[in-house]
Amino acid sequence: MRRAAVGIAAGAVAVSLAACGSAKESGGGSDKSSAKKGDDLTIGLLLPDVVTARYEKFDKPLIEKKISELTGGKATVKYANAKSQAPTQSQQVETMITNKVDALIVDPVDSKAIAGSVKKAQDAGIPVVAYDRLAEGPISGYTSFDNKEVGKAQGTALLKALGDKAKSGKVVMINGSITDPNAKDFKDGAHSVLDGKVNIGKEYDTPDWDAQKANGEMEGALTALGKNKIVGVYSANDTMAGGIITALKSAGLSKIPPVTGQDAELNGVQRIVTGDQYMSVYKPYPKEAEVAAEMAVALAKGEKVDSVAKTTVDSPTTKGVPAVLVPVISLTKDNINDTVVKDGIYTVSQICTPKYKSACDKIGLK
Repeated sequence: MRRAAVGIAAGAVAVSLAACGSAKESGGGSDKSSAKKGDDLTIGLLLPDVVTARYEKFDKPLIEKKISELTGGKATVKYANAKSQAPTQSQQVETMITNKVDALIVDPVDSKAIAGSVKKAQDAGIPVVAYDRLAEGPISGYTSFDNKEVGKAQGTALLKALGDKAKSGKVVMINGSITDPNAKDFKDGAHSVLDGKVNIGKEYDTPDWDAQKANGEMEGALTALGKNKIVGVYSANDTMAGGIITALKSAGLSKIPPVTGQDAELNGVQRIVTGDQYMSVYKPYPKEAEVAAEMAVALAKGEKVDSVAKTTVDSPTTKGVPAVLVPVISLTKDNINDTVVKDGIYTVSQICTPKYKSACDKIGLK
């Protein structure tokens, strides 16, 4: 996936959204929210879990900052995290409706389960922006990354790491949660690159993207295939990669096979520095967060979003949802400085703590 960067999406400016259609119709804002409002807004923000480090560390503060900038500090953000529980998130939507927020940004735990709650919000005149995952129901906007490209990048990087050993053994695929529509896109993208070029020995879909479950799946694959038969591991994200690598080390392998990842979590970047993990996918969170904030503020004001959303997507329930898909970058030890350090995600000192200083020096990360 290396350096197969797909250029970063062009910046977006404040926007506006048209009145919303029903399910299977065009996406858009609610008629009830069409009245123009000022900057004294209340925006709801619902994120899905605390397992994935990015949500609390990056997404939340970035969205809050951009909303403040767009409204001159006048807007209020009401935040809640569902901690991987879809029923909890549905209740959080109900609370946001009761609190009469002007717009809602939702990263769904379960994209299908949230549909009824999205409809309730729309009926209450509250437009909903689906963030990072494409929620079902009458959403008014969507921003995420090009998720099939994420999987393709992971698969491409794994093939590069394997080289002429690609078919010399078995590859284990440990995918994300089936309740996350992005996980299917990642998997499909990876298969489009790997199928026919590697031998897939075992494949799993991991509930809740849980590292411990991924660890158990890797242990099962090691038992079934034999530790010396596994030449590479497709891990859909960095959190699971941590559990997978623990299992590989516990099996006593003399050399860890290449393991992929995603999200450029600090622990993942540090594993890349040491060579325990081969790659991750860096997703420019600031751009995704900015777009979500721009959409939410515009929708809350009764405006359209077509000046920022230059494309549309279809969910299983709603067609023509205004969307921005931000391209991604493959992250290896060769471009840490040019990606997460350059963009201010981490400093070199955060990555190269005393434990990793020697490994950082070896790859020229200073």
